[in-house]
Amino acid sequence: MRGVLLGAALCVLCSATTFPEERDLSAYTHDDYVKEFAKRYTPEEVASRKAIFQANLATIREHNLNPSKSFFMTVNEFADWTNEEFRANRMGARPELDAAMFAGEFEAGSLEALPDSVDWRSTPGVVTPVKNQGGCGSCWAFSTVQTLESHLAIATNQSAPILSPQQLVSCAPNPDHCGGSGGCDGSIQTLGFNYTETAGITLEKDYPYQGVTGQCQKSKIKAVAKNSGYIKLKVNDYASLVSAVATKGPIAISLAAGSFGWQLYGGGVLTKCDCDQDHAVQLVGYGTDKKKGDYWLVRNSWGAGWGEKGYIRIKRFGDGKEPTCVDKTPQDGEACKGDNKPRTYAGLCGIMGSSSYPTGMTKLHSTLEKASSIVV
Repeated sequence: MRGVLLGAALCVLCSATTFPEERDLSAYTHDDYVKEFAKRYTPEEVASRKAIFQANLATIREHNLNPSKSFFMTVNEFADWTNEEFRANRMGARPELDAAMFAGEFEAGSLEALPDSVDWRSTPGVVTPVKNQGGCGSCWAFSTVQTLESHLAIATNQSAPILSPQQLVSCAPNPDHCGGSGGCDGSIQTLGFNYTETAGITLEKDYPYQGVTGQCQKSKIKAVAKNSGYIKLKVNDYASLVSAVATKGPIAISLAAGSFGWQLYGGGVLTKCDCDQDHAVQLVGYGTDKKKGDYWLVRNSWGAGWGEKGYIRIKRFGDGKEPTCVDKTPQDGEACKGDNKPRTYAGLCGIMGSSSYPTGMTKLHSTLEKASSIVV
């Protein structure tokens, strides 16, 4: 009887598959996982890692059994981590605060003239290949640099160069410990934009990513671009976020990414999330899935093997319909040291809480440091 019931369960699992990319994990084992992801454990941790993996695999299977699900879960490099480990090792994004180069607030007008969908990946040269921050809490630096790349491409009408997150990780100061103590311990995008306004930003090949904070090596900085400041979007305003990504370009945003939905996301439109902002990413567009509804298109920095080739789609509810939530631990997100005041955020995952983009992008000649005549 047990064999009959097991077979029936496996058939249900197969029939519940609703995404072309979704894998059949009904017979998948920890040995398969170790081989696929080249995992290496010490003898002491084999048993615990296997137990964690099996618990997470059960969560994946249970979620994927739901035929009405809007997104699916899958095995990935985080499938043998507890959620506490995942939060500790892949967060580090920190939202906005007022800073010296704040150039103003963006607030949208009418939404009537905006396109029904936007995907900046379809504009050649604006979005660079997906990056991987590794085990460093440097998502804030990746969010900043990716957005600098995109706005430089738009400003110059040339393909974006691959810029250096490591320069920000090692060199951008964070004296007030906003969102962390800096480097791999977290910071915020606006501090990154402030830093590059004066120091400029160099190429990845000149200051390669190491995944550690390290010491600032100024000899590696050969600035190829600068910005004159940054614009913040009106907080928790749907129209501003839609309009900015449609008319200005990709946007640096912060949101909550510590849930199992993020940890084990495989594809589809995410519909469940936490509120505590702890991760910095890049918004590259929005659209509508015929079966799963409206979504935001978000670029992550966990490598192309995660999610939809490094991207995630998050449920978008519409103007005046977005849910709100309260972040009771803002010191883990936007707050600076000593600030414990709760924040209210709008949108799933608090996606509208903290958004910004650089202004005055200029291309620099690598030797003479003369700005080109193309400026926005």
